[in-house]
Order: sequence, then structure tokens, then C-alpha cells
Amino acid sequence: MQGGKLDFGLGIFKRVPGVRRAPFFRFSLMLIRPNKGGAPKRPATRWSALDGQTLVSLTSNYPHQQLIDRQLVKIGVVCKRRQTVNLLDTQIGLVEADEGIAIIPSFGILACRNRKVTVSDLIEPIVNLELYQITNRGRKLPAEAKEFSTFLKMYIAGWVGDAGIL
Repeated sequence: MQGGKLDFGLGIFKRVPGVRRAPFFRFSLMLIRPNKGGAPKRPATRWSALDGQTLVSLTSNYPHQQLIDRQLVKIGVVCKRRQTVNLLDTQIGLVEADEGIAIIPSFGILACRNRKVTVSDLIEPIVNLELYQITNRGRKLPAEAKEFSTFLKMYIAGWVGDAGIL
């Protein structure tokens, strides 16, 4: 972006001088656990119910893992850590293999399709994760980039609505 070759980026970003950060889409954190048969598809789960559970987590350099870790500390929930991995798909695969549970952003629900996992909304509290669009503060966004950004936001809203997730 600073080299002038990138129009905009999407992700979970902190504030940085010279970069405009605008909310693009909001997701929530959800729980996945192994589907041992007969479990309801999407029951709500309280954060407090995670106390003592074995958690498969991402490495701490992921911003959403940092948010998860802060939330667990904030509410006083202690999970056992068995596996720390680098990819969402690996995390889901380990949960499917009954290695523990995982807390994932709701955009990961699509990666859970066709996997033997049960997805639950995490409540009390609902914790949101903001996806931001970043642009260079000193540069006007080209019309094509604005058009693509608008399309992408509508597309995400469509699949989020179809999947019934936030």
C-alpha cells in the first residue's frame, strides 16, 4: 500500500499513520466442536461453558486469536491448550478428529461445511470481530476499486445471509 501499488486491502487491522481504516463487515466469534452424532446443528453456547475444555487455537500472531485470548482472560475462563496451529482448516480438522474445541470467526463457518463438526453461537457476551478496508489517506480510491469494494460487500452480505451468520 505504501509503495502505491495497492488500492485497498481487507483484513483485521490496527490503526496505522497514513492509512485510512474503515469498517467493512462485522463477524462474530463462534464455537466448533466434534459432531458426535445427534447434536443440534447450532445451539448457543455460553463462554463460561468453555472453562476446562481443551482448545485448539491459532498462533498468537492472528488478531482474532488475540481477541479470543483477551476475552477468555476477561471472563476468567481457563482452557487447556493442546494444539496451536497456523491455519483455520487445520484447526477445523483437529476439532473434527476430536482433539478439542475451537473458537473461530463466523466467516469460517463455510469451511465447516461437509466436516463432522457442530457450530454454536458464542453468547454472554457476543464478541464481534471487525473486518476493515484500508486505503492510503493521501490517495483517492479509483472508481474501479470503489466498484469492486461495493460488489464485495454485497457479495459477503449475501453469503452471510444465506448461511445465517453474523
